Amino acid sequence: MKVRIANPDDVSLIFSFIYKKAEFDCNIGAFSGILQTTEEKTRKTLFGKIPFSYVLLAEDSERAIGFALYGFRCSSFVGQPSIWLDDLYVDEDRRSQGAGAALMEQLAGIARENDCTHLAWNADARNLRGLAFYHRLGAEITEQHENRCFLRWIPQSLA
Repeated sequence: MKVRIANPDDVSLIFSFIYKKAEFDCNIGAFSGILQTTEEKTRKTLFGKIPFSYVLLAEDSERAIGFALYGFRCSSFVGQPSIWLDDLYVDEDRRSQGAGAALMEQLAGIARENDCTHLAWNADARNLRGLAFYHRLGAEITEQHENRCFLRWIPQSLA
């Protein structure tokens, strides 16, 4: 298993993961809207003149099996950045085999390289398997509003 930084040639693949993540969220009741992005919007957002987000891809020897879409935030009060994880998704047939952990480990390394204070994201409370995974990493739910859990993770390498 390896994790690599996505490049412009990966837009179709990234879009397919976004679509699969939306389907997953629909199935657990976390998303009931219409997917509004397109491959072109994805290309502009990730690989335009100013990238607004970044993607890591997890691959086994045969294919890409997961992705993480993230960006940086900055706290003016702390004077340091943090990472906001927007999406983490691993294909259903490859879950619990290390891809999610590898993606999160790579994100922890990126956070360390950029002097980030922590990583944050939100997850649906109905995603019990995902919440258990985040708990095993050491992430904590900092607040919860109905089914939306807000998580924060300070990897040991940042502590």
